[in-house]
Amino acid sequence: MAEAEEDLYTKDGTVDYRNKPAIKKETGTWKACPYILGNECCERLAYYGMGTNLVLYFKTRLNQHSATASNNVSNWSGTCFITPLIGAFLADAYLGRYWTIDCFSVIYVLGMTLLTLSASVPGLKPTCYSKDDCHPTDAQSAVCFMALYLIALGTGGIKPCVLSYGADQFDDADEGEKKQKSSFFNWFYFSINIGGLTAASVLVWIQMNVGWGWGFGIPALAMAIAVMSFFSGTRLYRNQKPAGSPLTRLCQVVVAALRKYQVRVPEDKSLLYEVADVESAIKGSQKLDHTKNLSFFDKAAVEVQSGQVKSSINPWRLCTVTQVEELKGIIRLLPIWATGIIFSAVYGQMSTLFVLQGQTMNAHMGNSGFQIPSASLSIFDTISVIFWVPIYDRLIVPYARKYTGKKNGLTQLQRIGIGLFISIFSMVAAAVLEVIRLRNVREHNYYERDHIPMSIFWQVPQYFIIGCAEVFTFIGQMEFFYEQAPDTMRSLCSALSLTTVALGNYLSTLLVTIVTKVSTRNGKLGWIPDKLSYGHIDYFFWLLAVLSVLNLIAFLAVANWYTYKTAVGEIRPLNEDFEKKDTL
Repeated sequence: MAEAEEDLYTKDGTVDYRNKPAIKKETGTWKACPYILGNECCERLAYYGMGTNLVLYFKTRLNQHSATASNNVSNWSGTCFITPLIGAFLADAYLGRYWTIDCFSVIYVLGMTLLTLSASVPGLKPTCYSKDDCHPTDAQSAVCFMALYLIALGTGGIKPCVLSYGADQFDDADEGEKKQKSSFFNWFYFSINIGGLTAASVLVWIQMNVGWGWGFGIPALAMAIAVMSFFSGTRLYRNQKPAGSPLTRLCQVVVAALRKYQVRVPEDKSLLYEVADVESAIKGSQKLDHTKNLSFFDKAAVEVQSGQVKSSINPWRLCTVTQVEELKGIIRLLPIWATGIIFSAVYGQMSTLFVLQGQTMNAHMGNSGFQIPSASLSIFDTISVIFWVPIYDRLIVPYARKYTGKKNGLTQLQRIGIGLFISIFSMVAAAVLEVIRLRNVREHNYYERDHIPMSIFWQVPQYFIIGCAEVFTFIGQMEFFYEQAPDTMRSLCSALSLTTVALGNYLSTLLVTIVTKVSTRNGKLGWIPDKLSYGHIDYFFWLLAVLSVLNLIAFLAVANWYTYKTAVGEIRPLNEDFEKKDTL
């Protein structure tokens, strides 16, 4: 009877919307995921629909120079991937993922609404005398940027939580559900790109041919639909309760280790302090096995007389092995995390220099009068992702599983490494195309022409290659940072992985700034002038290709050093008090 009751509920401590233990057959798994995936699809449609063409909005409506517009987009995009640290901390420590997504969604919708008003309401939108002759006031520019940074704050509560929340719907203690979780990461990224596909095709065309008011208004509506989709699945969700501030526990380990810096760690690691129960002392977490590296922090788990006060443990003097391993796990993630920054800088070129490069080319489709906006070429990145996700999930994984014996076919680090290797060729393709384009400019004296007679569709390979690299690297990172994160810090570690995109954008801004300053000395136009035909953005692409090669070498070194975490024992339920009461 007790065994049947045990199988009735999830074993990972999750609760349902009434705060009671989650019943396996009624909650979670793929029953709940469609609402989460629908939310992500619509939210990404809103984000990309507003952000994909933003560099041209800055150039044509806010009257900014190419380098300035590119840097402003990179800075805003970077902020969108830094703010998840705020949302993740609140989710893990205090609010829980469900309520964090709810609260920050309101901020997101407010930002989208204000942006729509700034592009459509007279007085708020810039005064334009022709298509490319606009004169915004400082106040109008300020309203636009205020809206954008409200959106950046709103997305900070959604980005790190939606992925982790979806993965929470699968019980790690159930082997069948755990296997399905790996597929969830693939289809989560697939849904992101379905939203991106619509944004890069339909919405960019609307912005360029109908108007920016409609072009920003439709994404605002999509965000409202995203919120409704998320609410619709409330009764089916499994929720992890917040476990208190993870930063406090990490600081306790550092302080305890420093206090005992002269204490010698025993050779027999079983002498290190750990609770005797099968469950961890940390609610919502499994006990973690001891690892050999970063041994200085083991001092925090060495028992000495001063670590005990009247039979009670002072966590600032004595920590469990699991608590020490949480800190070690975070530190081990950092070198892998750092290698994602260059990849993100490469990825960021799709919304900046790729768009500006496409602006100089023939955008007509065949002999028709229809012109494809240069920002819409990112549709081929999305098509690439949509093409590769099912191939990876249904063909590559089963094939690799036969040879490696691993349930996911490739390890998460192998998957990331393959993506980093592929990404090098996207920069090579972009650089080669620019070399050919500039040769045509020189041979035919096309310097003053806005568009040279060279089809924009020659850009397709560079977009398609980045899409392929994304399927390996970005999805691999999502799974890696979720799986390797301490159980009670999964939102925080998901946010940590997202900061690589932020730092990639900031790195791109820094490189553009340095390159512009150096290459414009002595009155030269530089690598990235307003008229790209007088510049050399191919040099910038070659620079990123070289940095990508060096980054891959660094990744191989740190991946070889990395030790995967090993969980032991059972999860201590967050709803422990309820369960004890229920048993009585």
